[in-house]
Amino acid sequence: MKPVIFRYGIYATLAIVGLSAIHFFVLMPNTSWQNAEIAGYLTMILSMIFVFMGIRYYRDHVKNGVLSFGEGLKIGVLIVLIPSVFFGLFDILYTEVLNPSFFDDYYSHYVQKIKDSTPADQVAAKLKDLQDQKEMFGKPVFQFLLMAGTVFVIGFIVTIISALTLKRNRTASVA
Repeated sequence: MKPVIFRYGIYATLAIVGLSAIHFFVLMPNTSWQNAEIAGYLTMILSMIFVFMGIRYYRDHVKNGVLSFGEGLKIGVLIVLIPSVFFGLFDILYTEVLNPSFFDDYYSHYVQKIKDSTPADQVAAKLKDLQDQKEMFGKPVFQFLLMAGTVFVIGFIVTIISALTLKRNRTASVA
């Protein structure tokens, strides 16, 4: 079980970090914040294909074609933990070391968006809320928990779907 979990967890980690690096360094400088956000979620979803592949490999090669929902859920969750942790760490590396102006740029974009789309009497309150969010999201521990948690939730959904679709009961032999 452990080799399957580590192998497919590492594959998912390489996919999410590799796609995120492309996203952060190539896509984000050349697109809108909204499109970059969509691309970020697509990166997370695409990297979770390795959860499905890992559960399927476990069923076909370790369990001889038999897999209960619980076993699939367990394997999937353990696979998902690996890219979740590494993506949380990668995100901190990106925002703290590689692009320390990320939060200021993101904040500036949303300040302008609020000013452009909010009635004048509500701007101050919205900007206060945004500033509070910036302070909270700017803390590395919170940022790690948020990003790792986001990947984990997406991976958990993929795990449930995968465990349900890959579940295969032992067939009774006819004598």
